[in-house]
Amino acid sequence: MDEFVRDKLNEWGLSELIEVFKAEEIDKESLLLLEEQDIGNLARKIGHKVKLRNGLKRLKEELGAGNCFEQETDLSWAQIEEDMERSKMEVLPSTSDRVQLGKRKYGPRDDSSQLESPTKRQRDFQGSEAYLLKHVKTIMDSVKEQLGKNKLSEFLRIKIKSLETDKRELVGVFGRTGVGKSSLINAIIGAKNLLPSGDEECCACTSVMIKVEANRTDSKYRAEIEFINEEEWEEEAHSWHQFLTNKGVKGEEEEDYEENDEDDGEAEMSALYGNEWKHMSPDSFMNPKYFKKIPEFLMSKKKEVMCATAKELSAKIVKYTKNGDKDKQWFWPLVKCVTVKVPNSDLLKHVTLVDIPGTGDNNKSRDRMWKEIIRDCSTVWIVTDISRAASEKEAWEILENASSLIGNGGECQKIDFICTKSDICENLDDLPPAEAQVKILKRNKTAKEKVKNKFQEKKYLKEQLSDDRFKVFTVSSKEFFKRKHLDRDETEIPKLQKILQTLNDEHSETNNYVSGAYRILSLIQGATDKDVTDEKREVCSCLQHKFCNELVKVQGTMEKAHKDFKACLNKGVEESILSCEKTLHHLLYWRKKDGEFHRVLKCVVKNDGVHKPKKGEQIDFNLQLSSQLTHSINDKFRKTFSNDAKAAPYNGAIKKFSLKTDELMSKHSALELQLSFLKTEEEKVKAKLHKNILKSKKEIYSSLTETIQENMQEAYKKAAEISGKSALQKMRDTIENHMKSNKEMFELAKNAMLEKLNNLQEEISKTLKKTLQDSIEFSLNTEDDSLPDVSRNFDRVKKYYDTIREKEEVVEEAEEEEEEEKLLGEEEEEEEEKEEEEE
Repeated sequence: MDEFVRDKLNEWGLSELIEVFKAEEIDKESLLLLEEQDIGNLARKIGHKVKLRNGLKRLKEELGAGNCFEQETDLSWAQIEEDMERSKMEVLPSTSDRVQLGKRKYGPRDDSSQLESPTKRQRDFQGSEAYLLKHVKTIMDSVKEQLGKNKLSEFLRIKIKSLETDKRELVGVFGRTGVGKSSLINAIIGAKNLLPSGDEECCACTSVMIKVEANRTDSKYRAEIEFINEEEWEEEAHSWHQFLTNKGVKGEEEEDYEENDEDDGEAEMSALYGNEWKHMSPDSFMNPKYFKKIPEFLMSKKKEVMCATAKELSAKIVKYTKNGDKDKQWFWPLVKCVTVKVPNSDLLKHVTLVDIPGTGDNNKSRDRMWKEIIRDCSTVWIVTDISRAASEKEAWEILENASSLIGNGGECQKIDFICTKSDICENLDDLPPAEAQVKILKRNKTAKEKVKNKFQEKKYLKEQLSDDRFKVFTVSSKEFFKRKHLDRDETEIPKLQKILQTLNDEHSETNNYVSGAYRILSLIQGATDKDVTDEKREVCSCLQHKFCNELVKVQGTMEKAHKDFKACLNKGVEESILSCEKTLHHLLYWRKKDGEFHRVLKCVVKNDGVHKPKKGEQIDFNLQLSSQLTHSINDKFRKTFSNDAKAAPYNGAIKKFSLKTDELMSKHSALELQLSFLKTEEEKVKAKLHKNILKSKKEIYSSLTETIQENMQEAYKKAAEISGKSALQKMRDTIENHMKSNKEMFELAKNAMLEKLNNLQEEISKTLKKTLQDSIEFSLNTEDDSLPDVSRNFDRVKKYYDTIREKEEVVEEAEEEEEEEKLLGEEEEEEEEKEEEEE
């Protein structure tokens, strides 16, 4: 029994039958195929039978009229082809009627399309596409069952299993409280009431991470709430209690407290305990009575919430994401992450939006998750209010604090600076509609220019992020829904939707599965042909020789890169040794007065060299001490391991790797099927390597700072234990003395990075050898009489594959035309603006 069936039984009030279904091994497919006799055998009680029948009826209606698995076998190719042909005519909306600045056409609006997804035009096709995918999966399951037990059959089983992938793109959404992140996400996914936004009863909590993704199992709105563990909260509560109860005690050994810290501590303690915490003993913080409503926290389990509507779910999760009335209990201090799952959301099919706190967190598990998520984001959105877009300090601090994690230390391909509330201008209601529209659009253009100019001033950011990866948008969630002053496209929400749709299109489950299935069936079909045995051996030998030559080229390029990094790091080590004492002195004798700095330094050493205040810049001793090392490699690292999807690691060496199968196909047409499979295997292994390199390069880059942190650990621990008279100076002396006697840490950091770099090179060579040499051997140097006859299924899947390829070509042509129209429109706008200025 799978999770889908378990969830459905709980949803239908049939939890008593879970063990029965588990014993009978009822999964999603068999659940939908249950007949009346089966229902009678599974459910003995009349009440259970009625609930099961009704539940199945509703489920089948949600998934498609009637039993989708029964329909699948009767689904004709003609119907699929007809739907596909229709979808080609509706791939993308025309942009030829795009509204020009100052030339807006006013008239009746069709409000029924307000929440319409950009993919609405393709819904008919997607229905047939889903059936097609199920049909092909059924074919491949059948083929897998017919395979024997020899090496070739096992090789084919692995390839069929690898067709099942669910790669998700992460889009990180940063921004301070109140800039409209929740409203922005709600507008983009077309669910106006999904994420709670600020209101009179509650205010935002910036420590909770919220993920928004698709619910692909049913039509319900769901949420999974993940908590920090008991030990972490107990330590955090004790720390806040000690700080808040001693905040009035001052002396040389005790520091002044920061107002922000006091507010944060009181907010956390009051949220869970109300005003009781002021009179509580620390021993009672973990009393189970405070966790009655969330038993999952004490059980170290996730809490699951399910609702029929977005509004209902929003109301239920607000206590886990926001703070509010002190008379109520709020659980956000205990929450690490909330995952919201939205039904029927095409834009989120392969994309997860993550509402990320602007800085990390002093809670270690939340901070660890914060770093991991940021490093995995392929796109980052920095959200700020348009009125202060270029001047708002916090937005730029967020970008700078995270730049190394999303640049060389991450895999971010695009950074979009999103200016919200673009519809808010003075005296708009006093102006005629056309003038109000012009005023908003002109202000938007000015805001974009200011933000771009600000980015150019940030030298450190430009070390990590190139200009072509930085875009600016001016959006209005309010106007997207109401359209009082702006047209839908002018709100720029559709542009952000298109970004998500593009990310989805790169991971089309149907396209990828059908293409892979076609290649595997090509290999099986070709392997049964014994008339070309000599030709197979000839081509196999040619490919083995070609492979060795190409591998040598890749290894040579990687060795050169290793040598270049070593030279850069040698300089970085020298600079680090010369500057480390001065850098550390600057960190230890900060601009604050000693009394104020005592607590800051205490926070730094207690948190392994890092302090993240709610406001202001992050303090990171490890990052500063390793800055000469990272600076020495930044430019080389960004070019060698670019995050740009169009670029390729190691200066394109792996991308250039080629077995030249197209050339061989033209000479050996009898082996077209086998060579076609090899071409796909080559493309797949290069894509896999690109993904693995992105993951590894994050660890390689961060190893420099992590090694420094490890070597400073002893000093931090000793400093954290210091108290009493002259504690601040003693902490400073402890850290400085440790640095003076441990300067070899910079050489250790260099060696750690080079070792990881060498491990990556070995893994790349190993993967290429294992994947492609095996594929060549099994494709061309194996004869097996036990392979099943797949000729009928091959012809059917080939027809599906050809039609999908044709559709992709139509999409590409439509996108090219749209881009040309867009550029032409921008040129016309620029010309009109020049004419207006001249007049």
